[in-house]
Amino acid sequence: MTRESTNPPKRKSRFRRLFRLLAALIILFVLTTGALLGYLYQKDLPPISDDVRSKLFDSRGNVLATFTSDGRSREPVKLSQISPLLIEATLSVEDRKFYEHSGFDLKGMARAVLVNLEEGNRSQGASTLTQQLARNLYLSHEKTWTRKAKEAVYTMQLEMKYSKDEILNMYLNNIYYGHGAYGIEAASRMYFGKSAADLDLAESTMLAGIPKGPTYYSPYNHIDNAKKRQRIILTVMANLGNITQEEAGQAVQENLNFKPQGQKDTLVAAPYFRDYIRNLAIESLHISNDELEQGGLNVYTTLDPDMQHAAENAVDTEMDQTSDLETALVSIDPRTGYIKAMVGGKNYRTNQYNHALATTRQPGSSFKPIMYLAALSSKEMTGLSVFNSQPTMFHYDNNRKTYQPRNFGDKYLGEINMRQAIAASDNIYAVNTIMKIGADKVSEMAAKMGIDSPLQSVPSLALGTSPISPLEMAAAFSVIGNSGQKMPTTAILKITDSNGMVLYEAPQPKGVTVVEPSAAYVLTRLMEGVFETGGTGNRVASIIKRPVAGKTGTTDTDGWMVGFTPELSTAVWVGYDKGRDIATTDGRRAAPIFAQFTEKALENVPPKIFPIPDGVVSVYVNPQSGKLATAACPDKELETFISGTEPTEYCELHGTGAAPAVDDTQSKVDPAEENRSLWKNIKRWWLN
Repeated sequence: MTRESTNPPKRKSRFRRLFRLLAALIILFVLTTGALLGYLYQKDLPPISDDVRSKLFDSRGNVLATFTSDGRSREPVKLSQISPLLIEATLSVEDRKFYEHSGFDLKGMARAVLVNLEEGNRSQGASTLTQQLARNLYLSHEKTWTRKAKEAVYTMQLEMKYSKDEILNMYLNNIYYGHGAYGIEAASRMYFGKSAADLDLAESTMLAGIPKGPTYYSPYNHIDNAKKRQRIILTVMANLGNITQEEAGQAVQENLNFKPQGQKDTLVAAPYFRDYIRNLAIESLHISNDELEQGGLNVYTTLDPDMQHAAENAVDTEMDQTSDLETALVSIDPRTGYIKAMVGGKNYRTNQYNHALATTRQPGSSFKPIMYLAALSSKEMTGLSVFNSQPTMFHYDNNRKTYQPRNFGDKYLGEINMRQAIAASDNIYAVNTIMKIGADKVSEMAAKMGIDSPLQSVPSLALGTSPISPLEMAAAFSVIGNSGQKMPTTAILKITDSNGMVLYEAPQPKGVTVVEPSAAYVLTRLMEGVFETGGTGNRVASIIKRPVAGKTGTTDTDGWMVGFTPELSTAVWVGYDKGRDIATTDGRRAAPIFAQFTEKALENVPPKIFPIPDGVVSVYVNPQSGKLATAACPDKELETFISGTEPTEYCELHGTGAAPAVDDTQSKVDPAEENRSLWKNIKRWWLN
């Protein structure tokens, strides 16, 4: 009786203890889970690679590029800048319940576990977009349980710290679409040459299918596989009610216009300039490669985005993309020495060599202005100095050596002056000049103007036989355009760390006087003749609606156009990489590139005349005699001289043989009158 009465309380006590234990475990689980979630919420996610990479800024403070050595092409865009059709296609095929789950598709995961248990491996997965994003941002793609556990943790953190739209936006900007394109904007531009915002249904479903297998479903590699994947996505979208069956059918039949593989639509802006800045930072400023890639530095540069765009467009317009012919363009503001635009080649994707820095190309006749500046500044010669353009054998090195140059096409002009020689690019006149003033003086002048490449002090130097880079040529011509003052060539203005602390700041540019402003101005006036009738740049003169001075140059392997306005000094080179001779038509591509770039880059800048410095005299001369013109002379030309080098005798060809009884000042031109004459030219250029 007693035994029977004691059993029920024991059972109740046991159940009570079990209930309490279960409740405690539940409470402990809730508390542990809450603590874990709180810890994960407070704990920072690992830095995204793009967040720790150093950024390159243009002159307006806009991000131009990031420093990366993995060859990835990224062009991040906002979710509102992506076609809704692409978003729907991606969600339909990758994660239909994206906006409903908290980062994990539990049904899909259970289904995958069963399949994997049956097959004895981990062949199946059910990753949501958030899981894929966690894997792409922070983890490898190895199939291990450790990686899966980390992926789960990062997935929870992403869901806690970001909204669904933010996660989707990050996913679409980071997912790999094949052929070096990361993110939908880069992919859209690579495959279709358009922004992601402009994708239609057929294009959207084609791209949405690629991330599952970027190689297998690439339309470049396997168009049949890509089309099959596209049909599946269209069918799913139709079944979900996102589109109609008719729209799906039309999209399947649409003929997609893919961009030719290898074109540069997926590239960041100014990739050659980015590499140039990287090398400057490492070699000159002693910043390590790891700091550039993982230090979160901010590198502020001199590059003007509009001018860079103008440079790239000019190259794209004039260069044949199917040819092996290469090019380079570099432009400097002569007033500051700041590099404003740089194109190192025709297509960075296929050729990363920066030809703007190449010190292996001969500048040809484009080097001649450097020599003429030495001649003018020495006051041994003026624009009216005459030599006979005829086949000539030159002797040098104490008559132990000879040199016999030729004019292009064996065309010789007879007695010509410096203006005519520059316009016609006469080689005989040029060699006569270097023989008169000395090759050493020319080499010294080139070095003062910023040419660091070694030059041979021989007569052929006058014809540009010593290799010089386009960057050096642009810097040298900027001295002429800046009234004889050389400004230090500058590309990096400032570098700060991730906290904004300044690590480097370029000193304020200080000019060094290379020649007197009067000498630079006289040469500028002579070089303007290159774009006038009879000049080698005349065929592109109609493109440029502003005062410009320059010089063409041609060798067997190189074509050049180097010139300047008051705002820009620009060098353009074309040629082949493998020592191949250049055709005449290919060599002439440099001038149109120069003209198109100059006009577009300065389209919002009013035309300006080159400033007239003190120490300059302009007089009317008779072109036949080279003497001061008189009222009897039928032809008069306005010529500019360094004060004291102008002619003092009057022309006697059309008078009685005696100088007219006029004061010398009657032949001199007031600077204001010269300005008016130049503005007449500006009006003429504008109306061309």
